[in-house]
Amino acid sequence: MNNTDFNELLDTAHELFKEGKFDQAETILNQLILKNQKKPIVFHLLGTIYYDRGKFNKAIRAFKRALEIDPSFTDASVGLSIILNDLGKYEEGKKVFLEAQAMLGSKDQEQDTYVNEKIALKHDELGELYSNYKRYKEAMEQYLKALLLSKRKPELNLKVVSCLRRLDEKDKAIFRLKDLLKTYPDFVSARVMLGEILYENKQNPEATHQLERALKIEPSNQIAKNLLNELRNHNLINKDV
Repeated sequence: MNNTDFNELLDTAHELFKEGKFDQAETILNQLILKNQKKPIVFHLLGTIYYDRGKFNKAIRAFKRALEIDPSFTDASVGLSIILNDLGKYEEGKKVFLEAQAMLGSKDQEQDTYVNEKIALKHDELGELYSNYKRYKEAMEQYLKALLLSKRKPELNLKVVSCLRRLDEKDKAIFRLKDLLKTYPDFVSARVMLGEILYENKQNPEATHQLERALKIEPSNQIAKNLLNELRNHNLINKDV
């Protein structure tokens, strides 16, 4: 089989996978393997199909086979790490993930956006794990690492702010939220959180201002309404929501 035939069949498998036609995609990929086209991308795609269908053991074997062929194939490393994490094998998954990250960092070529997002997701997941155990400092470190790789700046910044809030670093939380709102002025969740922290910090006039701005953008936001009502009930403001 020449490269043209291989690429055409691989493209067909990709399209079938995107359309949710996993059985047909799997058949083509297995045909490529039988024709001795044992390239890492083939096993990586098979692993992804198995993962999406809940066949985790087969997915693990496929990703590991891709890595046997090419240890630098970071897509397979990230996929394997995610599955192991899903199965509760955190230490093994973390090891694979760190190896993928190190391998990616050693490449001279421009980093692949898809892979960066996958690695950022792993940092995000680790941050959630730390946060669940109330280890907010470690959680924040993971979220900050994710921020360096991901385009999900608003969401990840809010997670960093939540950690700062838990660590009683309210001034830093306020600074980060104000900086975020310079770039995303209509990001209501950030503006409401800023209002909450300002209120906790007894900066009531500014808290009121931020909550009112949030309601102008999203009039139905119940959190902002409730907090403004609370301020009013404490006789801190005299206007209706």
